[in-house]
Amino acid sequence: MTLEFLPYHLNLKHTWTISSGAAQGGGTNVAAVVLVRLKDKSVAGLGEAPTSRRYSQSVASIQEFLRLVDASKLSFDDIPGSMAYLETLAPGNYSAKCAVNVALVDGAARLAAQPAYDFLDLGFTENKHLTSYSIGIDTPEKIRLKVAEAAPYPILKLKVGAPGDEENLAALRQIDPTKTVRVDANEAWKTKEEALGHLQRLGKDGNVELVEQPMPASTPLEDLIWLKSRSPLPLFGDESCQNARDISKCAQCYHGVVVKLIKTGGITGAYETLQAARQAGLLTMIGCMIETSILITAAAHLAEWTHDLDIDGNLLISNDPYTGATAEKGAISFASTTEPVGLRVKSINTDPFGVRG
Repeated sequence: MTLEFLPYHLNLKHTWTISSGAAQGGGTNVAAVVLVRLKDKSVAGLGEAPTSRRYSQSVASIQEFLRLVDASKLSFDDIPGSMAYLETLAPGNYSAKCAVNVALVDGAARLAAQPAYDFLDLGFTENKHLTSYSIGIDTPEKIRLKVAEAAPYPILKLKVGAPGDEENLAALRQIDPTKTVRVDANEAWKTKEEALGHLQRLGKDGNVELVEQPMPASTPLEDLIWLKSRSPLPLFGDESCQNARDISKCAQCYHGVVVKLIKTGGITGAYETLQAARQAGLLTMIGCMIETSILITAAAHLAEWTHDLDIDGNLLISNDPYTGATAEKGAISFASTTEPVGLRVKSINTDPFGVRG
């Protein structure tokens, strides 16, 4: 087995701003990821490690961990054993571990000549699963432009956590008065009273479906429980839910959780977290970062096991080097995917690793 990895910069179609970026004066036009390829003889598996300031995952830290990996101790025939080996190298580093896990699943499913959703007994149903489309914090004028561009998507996710939040929601409603909207505060509201005030305002909209992470993950448990008991809208924990170990606490203070492969260490960890959440009676959403079609498609293989999807990171960029699951009108589909096995991901033109797609 050999392990290759390389940084790749993704160009955003619009400046991307969430609450933390707004507080620091602006967003970003570029997102960095680290692409991974595992190869054993003629079989190769692809993976991806997104960067995240919130989770202290940088290109440098991801590559530092990957340099520790002895690829001879990884095997497409033993994914659990391979992941156990990664845990012996260093704690945390879930983005890098995610990339390796996804590449292992891709390679193992290719060896079995099956799509990953069949190889892992996950299943997948066409014309069933819808992803939301994200609208970052911006000026009302830009919000109207973004919402108009997102007209084909039946569900929007609006980022909030800046002084112009009310104006931005009003701008969205000027373009689409009734579309379902999910709101993501990204830990923006610092007190339970402030958060409740925003939730009550959002509840009056009539078509806001849920609110993600209204307060910081570090908020005292009793304040989060207080807010859950009074919220007019379902609350989903994102930054509060790293993996399955957080589910019991999240069940006390949220109605649902957001599961991301970057947080759980890949597909197998995400499945474990989804199962734990279901057993705890929580609603679930699979989310993403700004990513290529490698990781977005990896998340799509889990669609049967979640209530909601927010896997649009590849739709927000202009230079995705891969193609995989599609999201026409928001519907996640493998119907037009030409790669029949593994993740069902294929490079567009020239692969970043230097091989024709």
